[in-house]
Amino acid sequence: MAEQDPKAAETDAGHFITLEGGEGAGKSTLAKALAARLEALGLVVELTREPGGSPKAERIRNALLTGQIKPYGAFAEALMFSAARIDHVDRRIGPALERGAWVICDRFIDSTRVYQGALGEIGAEKLAALETIAIAGLKPELTFILDLAPEIGLARAASRRQPGETVDRFEGETLAFHRQLRQAFLDIAAAEPDRCVVLDAGLTPDQLAEQAWRALASRLPLPQIAPA
Repeated sequence: MAEQDPKAAETDAGHFITLEGGEGAGKSTLAKALAARLEALGLVVELTREPGGSPKAERIRNALLTGQIKPYGAFAEALMFSAARIDHVDRRIGPALERGAWVICDRFIDSTRVYQGALGEIGAEKLAALETIAIAGLKPELTFILDLAPEIGLARAASRRQPGETVDRFEGETLAFHRQLRQAFLDIAAAEPDRCVVLDAGLTPDQLAEQAWRALASRLPLPQIAPA
């Protein structure tokens, strides 16, 4: 039996990418752009999001973003995020990776670390314990942190809101909160440079996608397209 090329095996494996950042940073737009480029190489891509991504997790998402859990405090929110993440990992992310898909997730563990940890002031030990239970060792290989002045991000978020649509649980926080949130994401990137890449979310969508693609191609194995 011929030996398998280790490089080919690496390319055929599933890979897990997450996008993080403040409100209105353009994560979902970038996720779609990266998915399109990966699919053009013949790769299978699974686009998903948090909170949500699976039927049960989507129901929890609604409770979280409408503020139903907020009165119970940051730890209760963290518990609900963890419950949603367990279902999401078990039913969507894990199976997709096992099939060899490239999973791109709009928000993951870093959002919990920032929103409920750094800003919700939940102790690091409690948060780490919840994270360990929720992800069972599954961590993203590459995380893009989209950095943007919160004033710009919140204005973008407001502009895309439909008439009569209410501000969600986190968009409605103070500007000071969003400034702290931005710094907390940058702190994570500084602490984990092997995993995290900070992108300038003030760029145009096309420029941002190109910057992200160059970083992705330099860090993860992509199939080579033979010349025609």
